[in-house]
Amino acid sequence: MKTKTVVISVLGTQKDAHGGAGPSRWDTWRPNIGLVQQENLPIDELHLILNREFTPLAERIKADIASVSPETTVVFDVVELKDPWDFEEVYGKFYDYAKSPCFHEESSSYYIHISTGSHVEQICLFLLVESHHLTAKIVQTSPKEGHVRHSNDTKGTCNIIDLDLSRYDKLAKRFENERQNDLSFLKQGIDTKNAAFNRLIDTIERVAVRSSDPILLTGPTGAGKSQLARQIHLLKQQSGKVKGKFVAVNCATLGGDLAKSALFGHKKGSFSGAGADHAGFLKEADGGIIFLDEIGELPTEAQALLLKAIEEKTYRPIGATADERSDFQLICGTNRDLMDDVAKGKFRLDLLSRIDLWSFRLPGLADRREDIEPNLDYELARFGKKTGKHISFNKEARERFLRFAFDAANTWPDNFRGLNAMVTRMATLADGGRITAALVDEEIERCRQSGQPSRAQSPGPRGAAVSDADLAALLGKDFRDRYDDFDLVQLARVVEVCRASDSAADAARRLFAVSMRSKKSANHTDRLSKYLARFGLKFKSLRA
Repeated sequence: MKTKTVVISVLGTQKDAHGGAGPSRWDTWRPNIGLVQQENLPIDELHLILNREFTPLAERIKADIASVSPETTVVFDVVELKDPWDFEEVYGKFYDYAKSPCFHEESSSYYIHISTGSHVEQICLFLLVESHHLTAKIVQTSPKEGHVRHSNDTKGTCNIIDLDLSRYDKLAKRFENERQNDLSFLKQGIDTKNAAFNRLIDTIERVAVRSSDPILLTGPTGAGKSQLARQIHLLKQQSGKVKGKFVAVNCATLGGDLAKSALFGHKKGSFSGAGADHAGFLKEADGGIIFLDEIGELPTEAQALLLKAIEEKTYRPIGATADERSDFQLICGTNRDLMDDVAKGKFRLDLLSRIDLWSFRLPGLADRREDIEPNLDYELARFGKKTGKHISFNKEARERFLRFAFDAANTWPDNFRGLNAMVTRMATLADGGRITAALVDEEIERCRQSGQPSRAQSPGPRGAAVSDADLAALLGKDFRDRYDDFDLVQLARVVEVCRASDSAADAARRLFAVSMRSKKSANHTDRLSKYLARFGLKFKSLRA
């Protein structure tokens, strides 16, 4: 079926009327007459939007169109406008007009002509196309020589604009470059390799620039929640989404009335020791972002007040007689299972539901070992910036430190905070700006002496030996008829490690420790899953 070309245009009560009814009108560029004469846009149907009082002019234009483009059917669409310069009226009337069933025919291609009518009418039509209330392309016409009268070509020129920006390669590339810059900014310029973490940051970036709803960052202590919250604020600030400051509050340091006073403020004399008015952190964060770290430690009474402040942007300071207002954005951080706290009555379910709209779990350093090396370089650079000294590893020292860092027995309980501490100590003691193998050995020994379980050099618990009965239960009684001993011996070891590991990632770290050091694979957990799938097995079933 041939696609019908339909153009929607406002009747130009001034431009289309140039030349009146006499023959001189053909010496003048008229927008809608010139539109139907464009060879690159043959029009089957032209809809003219007009007030009923301008019907005589529309009839004259229709007759002229018939003489130059007889294949074009002209339709009058009456939209009564009291004031074509009143944005509210024009947009409302055009919005209703866009709902007409005739503009949703699958067999038609639609164009919106924006060269006639008041500027407000043109803008409103443009906005309806941009918002997809009218699925169409924009058509713009103009006199060829830039003026109306006595033009050598009364057809003028025609420019078609497709608002699907993905079709414009240079724009698409520019937008993608800007996104990549934003992603790098959130990661503080660290070239992270962990695919799951990079996908996480990609999602956080989109949420940060598009939403002002609360964000909940979860994950182990030292995983970088506070630093990421600061980067989100800076990103929003650069893009104009927030103008206020970043206020960080550790809820673990607040308790009882102190929490309410610190967050919501108080009036002088409202309680013993309140010698002056105090605005509170929420007021300080007005127009900006407040980061409530360790949100699970917040007293329940303060939780109820916080919920009201989130939803209504108002709260009442202690001792006040009227509400205060603060238009803040909220980011929360926790290393606790808040649903478990809800079950124990320590955290309000309604508050969790409100702050959990966008929840992101940051993985610990042990789950991102491929990112240890770029973070090591970042920490060295940060130390250098802070002290004004350039510090680097010699080759042997760097290799020795990375072997320690990639050791599956090193679970990095302090995460990036622990990495920062190690780098700071070694860099401080480095003579001549070089960290030597001896310094690395001293730091590793210090970690061993600290008694942290992560520093044990054993490969970790092996778990109970896997017997033939275990393999029969997993693979079927005829497993020896279907698999070689070569495969079964290896599988038994893999099952043994999986059963002794807390997660698939933990098991993968133990099984592929050498590959992780040499970076032979980007996703070792996926590698383990695919290996088990060869035998019809899954990690969860082994743990069960």
